[in-house]
Amino acid sequence: MAGKTWVLELKALKCSSPMRSTTHSPAMFTTTTTNINIYNAHQRLCPSLSMNGCSKQQAADYSPLGTIQTLSLPPVSTPALAMDSLSSALFKLQSNPPPFHSGIIRLQVPIEEQIEAIDWLRAQKQEDGLLPRCFFSGRSHKNNNTPPDFLINNHINGNDRSNLNGNHYDYHQHSSDDDDDRDDSVVSVAGLGCAVFFRHVSPFSFHHWRSIKRFLSKKCPLIRAYGAIRFDATAHISSEWKAFGSFYFMVPQVEFDELEGSSMLATTIAWDNALFWTFGMAISQLQDTMRQISSAIVRLSKEVPNTLIVSNNHVPSKSYWDLSVNRALQMISRNNSSLIKVVLARSSRVLTNPDIDPLIWLACLQVEGENSYQFCLQPPDAPAFIGNTPEQLFHRDSLSICSEALAGTRARGDSEALDLQIEFDLLSSRKDHREFTIVRECIRRKLEAVCENVSIEPNKAIRKLRRVQHLYAHLTGRLRSEDDEYYILSSLHPSPAVCGFPTEEARLLITETEMFDRGMYAGPVGWFGGGESEFAVGIRSALVEKGHGALFYAGTGIVEGSNSSQEWEELELKTSQVGQLCSSMHFTKLMKLEALSLDTKRG
Repeated sequence: MAGKTWVLELKALKCSSPMRSTTHSPAMFTTTTTNINIYNAHQRLCPSLSMNGCSKQQAADYSPLGTIQTLSLPPVSTPALAMDSLSSALFKLQSNPPPFHSGIIRLQVPIEEQIEAIDWLRAQKQEDGLLPRCFFSGRSHKNNNTPPDFLINNHINGNDRSNLNGNHYDYHQHSSDDDDDRDDSVVSVAGLGCAVFFRHVSPFSFHHWRSIKRFLSKKCPLIRAYGAIRFDATAHISSEWKAFGSFYFMVPQVEFDELEGSSMLATTIAWDNALFWTFGMAISQLQDTMRQISSAIVRLSKEVPNTLIVSNNHVPSKSYWDLSVNRALQMISRNNSSLIKVVLARSSRVLTNPDIDPLIWLACLQVEGENSYQFCLQPPDAPAFIGNTPEQLFHRDSLSICSEALAGTRARGDSEALDLQIEFDLLSSRKDHREFTIVRECIRRKLEAVCENVSIEPNKAIRKLRRVQHLYAHLTGRLRSEDDEYYILSSLHPSPAVCGFPTEEARLLITETEMFDRGMYAGPVGWFGGGESEFAVGIRSALVEKGHGALFYAGTGIVEGSNSSQEWEELELKTSQVGQLCSSMHFTKLMKLEALSLDTKRG
């Protein structure tokens, strides 16, 4: 009804970030009634219908949303009570719709119990697979005072880096004025359904980045867009990666946040009449999703049941691999060639019986990855892209930016003495130093192009993980403008560690040589927020699809002196444990062995 007054009588709600006007309780606005008949017709044809925030053709139209809000309800003791609280709040929102033509509203309920986000996501069983889902876990917040799995060795520069513990430079800190909506205690996030998604087949551009940022706000740091970008947006998109497009990001409709000591259940409603997605359509779609949410949570086992390997096929074959490596070596050795390194990869399709559950697999990887990023991204009716990667691409907090250089890898020693001996060998290796310097200086130059006050500290050190140790450098800088975030992302990817050096020469050779689509493998994976963003490199990853097994990717760097047979043996080592799934070994060995077998030619 035109002129209807909007009265949001959610007395328990606390509005943490209204965008347009001063908040009152109850809030008083005017609005018009939303007609949802068009939505109902489309819903019958397409149950997974949602709003694509990148569908606007007017590239110059970045008008702000009418409102961006986070509304907090009182804490409850269980997920079931949180669902009841959110359902009641959504009913009141539907009865009193906001008066804006566009907006995004997050409703969140703290839960007085720490529940693993991946366990909540696993409980949300859907037979048709039409609801997209995502999962992202940053580096561990646990055991910060005793970090045996993440050490900075300072024998190189003698500095005390005790603050660089098993965490990661306070990467969840931000400067929001609203203490109740701070996100520094977030451990992991799981999402189901899309409040708004961002997907296109054209390469990720500044326009697409602006389209995403339009739905985000510094005052609502937990409204984030989670997703990934292709390794090479110019390459042909194969059928298995088609649903991801050139990039795919989503703001979850229903989100479960695992915090340190507690949890949070949230729902998000996003609408924009200019994108033909009204508030009424958005809240009706959210209510459909809410009806599919389960509050019963069963803790996932960290053990994968024995699984029979039906087949395991590699692309390329050994003979074609030999030809590819030898061709790359010929190009590297040419006097007129600038190519120093190229990373060539192999795709292995593994069919199993029974099917691999991507979330069970990911839960097992968490045991190995306390100081790595775990992720899962699955568009509607599509395979799941999952991974466990230690490599940070960049982290931005306001104008502050940081990145990492990792190169050169050795296994951990069985004893402290042996571990120190291996460490000394890595620090003393001329070849590893040369490889590491290429990566570090490449990142430094790219940061200096858009940043002020770029510094490297430590300049060269050892980073120790549970099973491996790397040469490591930490780089920081200050962006001149927050819009430079896009240029940092597009500049740092792809890195020499997953592509080669120089980048363009290596990328072209990969395109000409590899016979499969890398998709999101080795591409940026992470999230955008209003004042903060973080991306990792999507290595140690796989594409898992029900009935089609898993595509596991592994790569190796080709440099002067490489031998094709030795490089093939390295790939075999990374994937050899697949055949032992039918015994007591587990599929997670794939990821563990990739970490163990990495050397200076990192892929």
